[in-house]
Amino acid sequence: MRVNITLACTDCGDRNYISTKNKRNNPDRKELKKYCPREKKMTTHRETK
Repeated sequence: MRVNITLACTDCGDRNYISTKNKRNNPDRKELKKYCPREKKMTTHRETK
């Protein structure tokens, strides 16, 4: 049930991280605060399709 997802920065749109999630427990899109090397600060990264 675990699937790989890519996390994209909400400010610049770069896809910086790869993570996994359980679709049964978390059906909606995941949002995490991660470091964006392009912006050089912590930003919100959202799951992309």
